Amino acid sequence: MTTAAPANPAQPRYEWALTVVEAFDVTPRLRRVIFTAAHLDALHYQPGQALVLQMPLPTGGTGRRDYTIRWLDRAAQRLAIDFVQHGPAPAADWSRAAQPGDEIVAAGPRGRITLSADADWHLFCADETGLPAIAHMLETMAPGARAFAFLEVNGPADRIAIATPARLDLVWIERGGRRAGPSSLLLDHLAGFAPPAGRGKACLIGETSNVRAQRHHLIARGWGRDQIASEGYWRPGRVGGHDHVDD
Repeated sequence: MTTAAPANPAQPRYEWALTVVEAFDVTPRLRRVIFTAAHLDALHYQPGQALVLQMPLPTGGTGRRDYTIRWLDRAAQRLAIDFVQHGPAPAADWSRAAQPGDEIVAAGPRGRITLSADADWHLFCADETGLPAIAHMLETMAPGARAFAFLEVNGPADRIAIATPARLDLVWIERGGRRAGPSSLLLDHLAGFAPPAGRGKACLIGETSNVRAQRHHLIARGWGRDQIASEGYWRPGRVGGHDHVDD
């Protein structure tokens, strides 16, 4: 599978008519759908960025849903997107029912969660919703780059294999069957993190209140706001939408 081409800031966003090739479960809570489309070799993005899917809604019409590009194989014209299975929701339901030949329209790429070229090392914190973005970023880091990751999942079956050329310190944090949502699990581990020398870049993804608490914690420890990319991908009780956590 090819890596992402460097994003061109001047490049306009494109619309893509995606067709399902296959769909399968990566873990009990993560379903992968592989798509094809004409001219996918013209899709330029940075690992961590997303496409905006025009997701069919049960009430009719479509709703916009941002989903991270998991990988892109330009030569084969194949693109993968992972869908977190977190109960009834239009995107999760659609991914479970997806069959070869199904079609969906996507626009993009977009998103602020990306690697930073001027960082000496990277810090990643996420729950399951951030796994596709973080895994793709780690897999495409430069050989020998330094990275630290705290990743929250329900249990051992929800861990994924991440092959990275980076020097990675990875901690899996398991909820042990507790409901996903607001908690201090990631924050408690982050509080004990001793950063190395140099300029770090943090990518924080997950439930909005957790991401905000992690961001505030890093700022209180002296991190600059420009060193932190933070996105709330979900909130309990909300279907669709996400939050840019800048405060």
